[in-house]
Amino acid sequence: MIRKFFILYVLLNWVFSYNIFSQEYPFSIYKNFEELQKNHIQVSDDRIHVINFWATWCAPCIKEMPFIDALTSKYGNQIKVTFVSLDFPKRIDTALIPFLEKSDLKSEVVLLDDARANRWIDLVDPDWSGAIPATLIIKNGKRAFYEREFHSFEEIESVVLKLNQ
Repeated sequence: MIRKFFILYVLLNWVFSYNIFSQEYPFSIYKNFEELQKNHIQVSDDRIHVINFWATWCAPCIKEMPFIDALTSKYGNQIKVTFVSLDFPKRIDTALIPFLEKSDLKSEVVLLDDARANRWIDLVDPDWSGAIPATLIIKNGKRAFYEREFHSFEEIESVVLKLNQ
């Protein structure tokens, strides 16, 4: 049920969004999941990659972001954190940019504007219902997926470092 609601939500947002691709923003906008996959998921370096799916309207997402972002401050180039916003493109100027300016994140932020969520959710993880927050951790082909909120820096750090063993 949650997955169907999320898919309908993303589809309606995409249909009613304005042309975001003609404007400049301080983050990348991926029109399709394949772009995100190529640049952030199908990686072949020795770093740990933490990809967090979130939105400004998701309170648990916002609550866990400082813990995940702290990985960038502590580990630098050893861990690459990417926050993938699933916000509506029409809310970039009114919600996403003001949030980013206020939060002062050190990690990369991208926006995924692919209304075909039914297809790409399974590509992230076949067991993902589509609920957020959700975090994918990748290291040298090993993957771990968490469809839940992290409640502390120590909690996210321990699951990230476990994949490094």
